[in-house]
Amino acid sequence: MGALYRKELADHLNSPRFILIFCLLIVTSVASFFGAINGIQNLSADNKNFLFLKLFTTSGSAVPSFASFLGFLGPLVGLTLGFDAINRERSQGTLNRLVAQPIYRDAVINGKFLAGATAVAVIVYSIGLFFCGASLLRTGLTFNGEELVRILVFLTFSIVYINFWLGLAIFFSVLSRHAATSALAGIAVWLFFAFFMSLVAKAVADALFPINNLIQAANNMVKNYSCNLVLNRISPYYLFSEAISTILDPSVRSIGIVTSEQLSGAIVGYLPLGQSLLLVWPHLVGLIALMLASFAASYICFMRQEIRA
Repeated sequence: MGALYRKELADHLNSPRFILIFCLLIVTSVASFFGAINGIQNLSADNKNFLFLKLFTTSGSAVPSFASFLGFLGPLVGLTLGFDAINRERSQGTLNRLVAQPIYRDAVINGKFLAGATAVAVIVYSIGLFFCGASLLRTGLTFNGEELVRILVFLTFSIVYINFWLGLAIFFSVLSRHAATSALAGIAVWLFFAFFMSLVAKAVADALFPINNLIQAANNMVKNYSCNLVLNRISPYYLFSEAISTILDPSVRSIGIVTSEQLSGAIVGYLPLGQSLLLVWPHLVGLIALMLASFAASYICFMRQEIRA
């Protein structure tokens, strides 16, 4: 598996698609960086804490924030690296020769996934370091130890999130014999979770717990919101967005329903890193579970396929 891992990683790092997707993320990072600079200039004097973290979450007048860009374009990285991982070998006739070597069959799928995951980590950490370096040079802002750890946690969340899409792309590559079909299937799932899952969740919540009038709103408001939230959290895009908004914004103190009784007597302040991690720990577990499930599905399908056919 080590030889396959090194070969696949070298293919990824030297491929034009890797360079293209890396340049795309660099361009979007630069755009979001200048948008964030214009955005933080309009912050009030009371909102000057954790300014370095606000560079990651502040959007400009027409440009989304860096975190939003990574949440939306991150799946494109995983899909690009994995949509033809298996069917390309099959179409070129090299899969039979590959498994004819004295290696275990599962080393093929394991090596491809690990090489793709390493390439994802290289991209994410490189983009994150580039954004931090540009922020230091352009704004002169510095960060403390807690802000640095929060940024590293954010980048780690991003890697797990993108690796889910990598595993999903490999799964479609195993199922489909044509690279175009697997790419379209992955893009369809990405667009559904990014744009339409929230609409479906709202429609289901309104159907189960309607709030069309004042009486229904009084009885079903909390149930409607809870149902909508649970359905949205099925989406990895929503899980990632909710988690990084909590990590990069220490002022976020809750990610669920907060009643007026709970707010009574609460002291306004920022959550320490440990408390923010406790809030998003279920999100990280959910993203890891989704990533492992997508890879396990591709692993099982590949091990059960007849390669010689």
